[in-house]
Amino acid sequence: MSSKEIIESVLKLSPPERLLIIEGILKSLDEPDAEIEKIWIEEAEKRLQAYRDGKLKGIPIEEIFKQQ
Repeated sequence: MSSKEIIESVLKLSPPERLLIIEGILKSLDEPDAEIEKIWIEEAEKRLQAYRDGKLKGIPIEEIFKQQ
C-alpha cells in the first residue's frame, strides 16, 4: 500500500480512530534509539569519572549563563 493510499484510508476513519493512529505514529517517533542511548550513557560515565579523577574541570553554571 502506498503512502497516498494509506492517507486516503485513514481519512475515511472517524476522528477518534484517526487520533489513535496519529498518537501511535507520534509515539513511534519519540522512542530513543537503544544504540545511541547506550553510547551517550557510556560517554556520560566517562566524563563523570574524568571529573572525579580531576582530569576534567567543571564550569560554574553562572559562567555558562553569563556567556549567553
